[in-house]
Amino acid sequence: MWNVCVRMYLFDINNIVFEIWGYPLSFVELTGTVFGLLSVYWASKANIWTWPVGVVNVLCMFALFFQVQLYANMFLQIVFFGSIIYGWIRWKRPEAVNRITRLKPSALLAVLAAVAVGTAATGWLTSGIHVFFPQYFPVKAPYPYIDSFVMVASVAAMVLLAQKRIENWHFWLVIDVICVALYMMQGIYFIAAQYAIFTGIAVFGLMNWRREITNYELRMTNDE
Repeated sequence: MWNVCVRMYLFDINNIVFEIWGYPLSFVELTGTVFGLLSVYWASKANIWTWPVGVVNVLCMFALFFQVQLYANMFLQIVFFGSIIYGWIRWKRPEAVNRITRLKPSALLAVLAAVAVGTAATGWLTSGIHVFFPQYFPVKAPYPYIDSFVMVASVAAMVLLAQKRIENWHFWLVIDVICVALYMMQGIYFIAAQYAIFTGIAVFGLMNWRREITNYELRMTNDE
């Protein structure tokens, strides 16, 4: 019982570690931010450590988003966990069958269409979740469709990342910019600052992955 209480306290957003410029920073937000930054940095370097570190980030973000009523983002962490396991297994494959590649235009259009449909459906569900399940979600979601776009687009980006498709970074750039505004509106400024940093890392990741593709294409040309 004591261990359960300790774990619940650690994940409580009212468990403040310190204040930074007047902003009370909780343990769960600080931990999630640090591990999130590490995970994205290693993803930009195509390093497999992005996945185990991402597990800690997912656990912290699940607890945080529930407490600030960003329910779609909360459910997203469950999908992220599955994507992490998928990516972790896939990135263990030999480099010859696990290199960075691009999506075909038709495949990219299919992904964009799926994101649009998924956002509409999830937004409708999230906007009424306080009515459908009041015992679990007593507070109305403030930005259901923006929240839902972040969720659905992030799922697409995570799958593309796991498959080492370079287009994942284009998705993350859009998502990160939106998240900066969304989290500032919800008053979780430290997470908003984290996503501002994510934006810069996404630019780095895109450039680094492009370089990897170019180097691979040059090696193939020279081998011929």
